[in-house]
Amino acid sequence: MADHTPNLRAHNVRAEEGRGRPFGVITRGTTGFNRLRRSDRWTVHHPRVRRLLIDAPAPLAVDVGYGASHTTTVEWAARLRTIRPDLEVVGLEIDPGRVLPPQGGVRFELGGFELAGHHPHLVRAFNVLRQYDVDQVEKAWESVLRRLAPGGLFIEGTCDEIGRRAAWLLLDADGPVSLTLAWDPFDVATPSDLAERLPKILIHRNTPGERIHELLSAADDAWNRAAGWEPYGPRVRWRNARAELIAEGWPIEPVRRNLRDSILTIPWGAVAPGT
Repeated sequence: MADHTPNLRAHNVRAEEGRGRPFGVITRGTTGFNRLRRSDRWTVHHPRVRRLLIDAPAPLAVDVGYGASHTTTVEWAARLRTIRPDLEVVGLEIDPGRVLPPQGGVRFELGGFELAGHHPHLVRAFNVLRQYDVDQVEKAWESVLRRLAPGGLFIEGTCDEIGRRAAWLLLDADGPVSLTLAWDPFDVATPSDLAERLPKILIHRNTPGERIHELLSAADDAWNRAAGWEPYGPRVRWRNARAELIAEGWPIEPVRRNLRDSILTIPWGAVAPGT
């Protein structure tokens, strides 16, 4: 991944990692109950995440940029502990005024993408990099990835204000692994409605000639062709649209359980930005 120098703004907090100072930007900090439920549900059923947490002798998860409330971090901790009850969870905030006392089985600390000296097995940063300049994204990724515990994973994404539409990347020490789009079946008219919630690294790439644009266009076409299934509801219609995409050769990961969400997970190589 390229190493870009961040375009600092007046409210930025600059990385001085050698001195242990937080690395990142103070963001708006908006959050809400159950906002990240779609990502949480996907995470706790992902086989790679489950194996990582089950096998770790002392698993640690870090939530970067939890915002003005502890809500989503405490919810994340509760869901992850269905896999591993002894999991330690730390929430990091770069704004000292948002650092909270421990609650809900979570410890809160001052920190950002330098991870406050931790070497976690799982890291999450939701609705954080969306507020950065795009040339800062890979530097933030690199800061996290080089601090992961062996085999560690990083989930970076964005969602709307109440979590009806979400998109996230799964990354490991080598970089991005996959992109997931997830949405409330009754809230979205076409799959391309998710474009406004793409991760920062992709949101400006949804233009003709880019792979992410090709995927969203193909998903819309498949959705339109599956219109005959609409009387059975949007979940059934999307299930058939997904099947059409797979038949066309898109390497979409199979869904092995019943889902309340419409969901699409695809390897990063199928949507990575062009040069």
